[in-house]
Amino acid sequence: MGPHPAVAAIRLAVRRVLHDLLTEHHRTPAAVPHEPPPSSRLRSGRAVPPSPPLVLVACSGGADSMALASALAFEAPKLGIRAGGVTVDHGLQPGSDTRAAEVVQRLRELGLDPVDSVAVTVGRTGGPEAAARDARYAALDTAAERHGAAAVLLGHTRDDQAETVLLGLARGSGIRSLSGMAAVSGTGGRYRRPFLELDRQTARKACMVQSLPVWDDPHNADPAYTRSRLRHEGLPALEKALGKGVVEALARTARLSRDDADALDSWAGQAEATVRDATGLLECAKLYALPPAVRRRILRRAAIDAGAPAGSLFARHIEEVDRLITGWRGQGAINLPGKVVARRQGGRLVIRQG
Repeated sequence: MGPHPAVAAIRLAVRRVLHDLLTEHHRTPAAVPHEPPPSSRLRSGRAVPPSPPLVLVACSGGADSMALASALAFEAPKLGIRAGGVTVDHGLQPGSDTRAAEVVQRLRELGLDPVDSVAVTVGRTGGPEAAARDARYAALDTAAERHGAAAVLLGHTRDDQAETVLLGLARGSGIRSLSGMAAVSGTGGRYRRPFLELDRQTARKACMVQSLPVWDDPHNADPAYTRSRLRHEGLPALEKALGKGVVEALARTARLSRDDADALDSWAGQAEATVRDATGLLECAKLYALPPAVRRRILRRAAIDAGAPAGSLFARHIEEVDRLITGWRGQGAINLPGKVVARRQGGRLVIRQG
């Protein structure tokens, strides 16, 4: 008799990601820390095969990440992949260090090695949720680089994706925001999200049938946090008004939006070279001839290249810069985040700091 359907589903999702990683590893094997140079990899005239890749799971101790850790621990050895884990202690609640130690113990009991617990200091930039996220990813990046990991698995589910899409819609941030979380993201495709096609209940059920202890973060039920209110009030209200299937529809919207956003980004990247003069300045007349979605992407990229922080650059900023192209009436310069200034001079758009 096979495993419970929930367990089978999470294992299949992880197996697919691990197969992808193996294919990438064999195609372009990454350097392994402390690996001997090529000249010393010969023994008795035979080449020594490279070390198997290491995959880490980011685990908070919640149902989603514990289900992910259990699936990785089961699937990785069968494929010759080393599996480890890392938990991040945000220090935002009393006893967080104790809970982090418990998570480390659970991961080790699953057979993962190496396993790290990383304590971080959460700042205030962008609000508590954004600040915690920034600190968490910085810690995961550091852990991955320290161990030479090929990838870090994240336990985001289809429900998380739906919430992300709604948050982007509420901000009015455009199609890229509506595309939600990518299955592959980060430097070099470091972060992988195997569960984006699985719902939260599947992960929780998998933990239950495997008798895996899980920790429910009280912040996830705290109405002080926007995502918590959306999860416990917003989405249930939408399902009550529109019927079941809202989460699946929102996740599908994310996939379709991502395809469109990727295509437009590619178009903008190709078009950018055609709208700059010999000195590299953007020519307003050529920008005007482009479709708005392409033109605004070029403007956004130019602002970021000039020093505007991407996380602080919103649609309203780009719309104001765009009016220098489409609604030119001799208006003054536009101030952007990061002390970046955009102005129109002699038919050219100049975007620079100061």
